[in-house]
Amino acid sequence: MLAKDTVAIVTGGASGLGEGTVRMLAEAGGRAAILDLPGSAGAEIAEELGDDVAFLPVDVSNTDQVRAAVDGARERFGRIDAAICCAGISPAGRTVNRKGEMFSLDVFRKTIEVNLIGLYDVVRNAARHMADNEPGVDGERGVIVNVASIAAMEGQAGQTAYTASKGGIAALTLPLARDLAPLGIRVLSIAPGIMDTAMVAGLDDERREKLIDLNLFPKRLGRPDDFASLVRTFLETTMFNGEVVRLDAATRLG
Repeated sequence: MLAKDTVAIVTGGASGLGEGTVRMLAEAGGRAAILDLPGSAGAEIAEELGDDVAFLPVDVSNTDQVRAAVDGARERFGRIDAAICCAGISPAGRTVNRKGEMFSLDVFRKTIEVNLIGLYDVVRNAARHMADNEPGVDGERGVIVNVASIAAMEGQAGQTAYTASKGGIAALTLPLARDLAPLGIRVLSIAPGIMDTAMVAGLDDERREKLIDLNLFPKRLGRPDDFASLVRTFLETTMFNGEVVRLDAATRLG
């Protein structure tokens, strides 16, 4: 599947890794639907990039909105070839802190609802439309790329909710690939390391340098275009399937 021929939905497409993917697709000659919150920059990005990019507001934890947005993308562009699921939240807090306060169960639940259940909802709705595509090379009808995290393997203190959600995404990768293989749909996940996105944007220079120092090589934070480049490789290399690939400059979290 060539990026220039791809019609993709991108959740979290109005910022960070998702925005980088939308811009990659637009520059390559593909088309993309940005699925992001109503208050995001999705409408502005779509206006900037032209008719090949659309914005469909959605909260991925709301199943009615998910179905409407995915169906809307299909109606706008005529088909869906790829789904890149980048939407997510990352609340932090220890299970029990030094004051004896427990981590909020509501926050834990919300993290799972957005990062894992919402992602699965997008995947199943996208696959529903991909199944109707005419098969291409090797009988391929679609590609799904989900965003996990190196926290899925090496979650740190204070990251129980985030790690549980991202570990679930990593664990879903192979069974989803097996489920959807008869339909000609591939499934992959990317486990980014420390990326230069909104999650680290507010850090001062000293803290950023400490994060950079965790990377063996290259000594810099990951960028959205690094992520988008790997997405493009996944789209265009049919033998990639059922795998979680780290994108982390050999970082290992302590």
